Amino acid sequence: MLDDDQFDVIVVGGGHAGTEAAAAAARMGARTALVTHDITKIGTMSCNPAIGGLGKGHLVREIDALDGIMGRAADLSGIQFRMLNRKKGPAVWGPRTQADRRLYREAVHRLLGEYEDLVLIGGAVEAFIREEGLVGGVVLADGRRLKANAVVLTTGTFLRGVIHIGDETTPGGRIGEPPAIGLSDDIAALGLQLGRLKTGTPARLDGRTIKWERLEQQEADAEPIPFSLLTDRIQVPQISCGITRTTLETHRIIRDNLQRSAMYSGKIEGVGPRYCPSIEDKISRFGDRDGHQIFLEPEGLDDHTIYPNGISTSLPADVQEAFIRSIPGLEDVVILQPGYAIEYDYVDPRQLNHDLSVINAKGLFLAGQINGTTGYEEAGAQGLVAGVNAALRAAGRDTWVLSRTDSYIGVMIDDLTSRGVAEPYRMFTSRAEYRLSLRADNADMRLTPKGIELGCVRQLRAEKFTVYQRERQALHAELAGLRTTPSETKARSVVINQDGRRRSALELLSYPDITWDDLVVLWPDLANKDRRVAELVAIDALYSVYLDRQAADIERLRAEERKKIPYLFDFKGISGLSNELKQKLEGMRPTNLAQAAQIEGMTPAAIALIIAHLEKADKQRRAS
Repeated sequence: MLDDDQFDVIVVGGGHAGTEAAAAAARMGARTALVTHDITKIGTMSCNPAIGGLGKGHLVREIDALDGIMGRAADLSGIQFRMLNRKKGPAVWGPRTQADRRLYREAVHRLLGEYEDLVLIGGAVEAFIREEGLVGGVVLADGRRLKANAVVLTTGTFLRGVIHIGDETTPGGRIGEPPAIGLSDDIAALGLQLGRLKTGTPARLDGRTIKWERLEQQEADAEPIPFSLLTDRIQVPQISCGITRTTLETHRIIRDNLQRSAMYSGKIEGVGPRYCPSIEDKISRFGDRDGHQIFLEPEGLDDHTIYPNGISTSLPADVQEAFIRSIPGLEDVVILQPGYAIEYDYVDPRQLNHDLSVINAKGLFLAGQINGTTGYEEAGAQGLVAGVNAALRAAGRDTWVLSRTDSYIGVMIDDLTSRGVAEPYRMFTSRAEYRLSLRADNADMRLTPKGIELGCVRQLRAEKFTVYQRERQALHAELAGLRTTPSETKARSVVINQDGRRRSALELLSYPDITWDDLVVLWPDLANKDRRVAELVAIDALYSVYLDRQAADIERLRAEERKKIPYLFDFKGISGLSNELKQKLEGMRPTNLAQAAQIEGMTPAAIALIIAHLEKADKQRRAS
């Protein structure tokens, strides 16, 4: 390797953000280098070996719609597929799978191997190469210099990472791996504001020592639904998970030892995720509960390691053993690795543009936990956007921004860059104003055409999507043409209002009590249709009335997003605007009218003043 290797894009970090960033940049035709401490660890699932879930499953489907690798890797490794929230509407269904750690890592390596323009480099990045205000590459610990037109930084929990187990602290990005120290200093030297966050993980248990016969079992779905459009069916064997609960004795042991927890002894300054609390937090905050549910999740088909989902902790190892053995089924369990908390640096994401580039460091993009998020899915989605935009920048093209109106990815990035984070950010369906149209089932219809136009969707997916879209349109037209009467439906035990009016099959699907299976009873030939296409058409029909009403709101927001606000726009000079709003606008620096409208305390009158000031500034600019 030469002293100064030249690439179009360099991606730092081999986690979920880094792999998606590298794959996306390579799909865009950029000569890409992925640099990480140990290339054999690329694709490692640091915490829970699971992909998807409520809100998170939407992100995985969107990554897949843009030809990312997470959904395909999950399909190749998933050992327990379940659709969460089935009792609620399809807009908030959450596809999820428990994954085999080894199979997932192998799948990621295999999928990255498909990219001829991607090079994997082992090494620790210590600093950036900076030239005239631009970030133009990285310097490795061994002195190697790698140059590029754009750099994507995806450091996960490695920036000055510290692992806490009780009163023991160890430098580390994750258990057994060193942190990145020098890079934090170089990021601060760029003028970026850093903060501290924390996350945690539970102990790992030996499944051979668990009394499974005493536990409730949670089975996989009978018909696993893949994440990826490119997956015809799931071929990995499916397994069940065990379910148990903490006890009053568990709670007593934890309460008696709270002062020995790293979180409660004052050793950790970082803020943890409120929606994924440690067991210490659960006992402290919900002390009146008689138990907390725990899912015992196998980490692989050929691996006896069990992930006890629900008891993340930073208590000392001896306390962990005591409280875990007070849980039904775990009385004689062997702990393979104690749980721990990890504290790390992150960058305030309000210092980023919506394309995930750093405002004051041209050529540098950030993705993943460095931006204050938590979770594989949030990281992967950011990585894809950063990788695409780094490739666009390297090619001298305009970068690309997703809207809140067309994706959960757009919602997340807008939340991060507009509002920042006070705790690790996690995606929920409730964050999306237009979730009826931003469903997991229609991610391909929403985003794959954008990806094809952009150039980040390869030929195989484009061809499969074209067939999928054609089948959907054909089925929609067929159902609109099939008609029946109330008496005919009643004769087949499908009851609707007996008003004598003929209705189409499509109209019947818009009724909440009518399912696709009911249509098959009425028109048996429909049983031969592709189930995935049928489900999409059925859900579209169910939500059709609401989507028509929502269309005007979506177009209004898109118009506001198109109304750009210059970065150095003088909010203080707007007469009639309150001093409080001026301070908020100056601090948040919204880049468009939609972001300005979301600021707490913003009123229609204030928006009108901003519009008038923008138009005045625009006229002055044109006149000069």
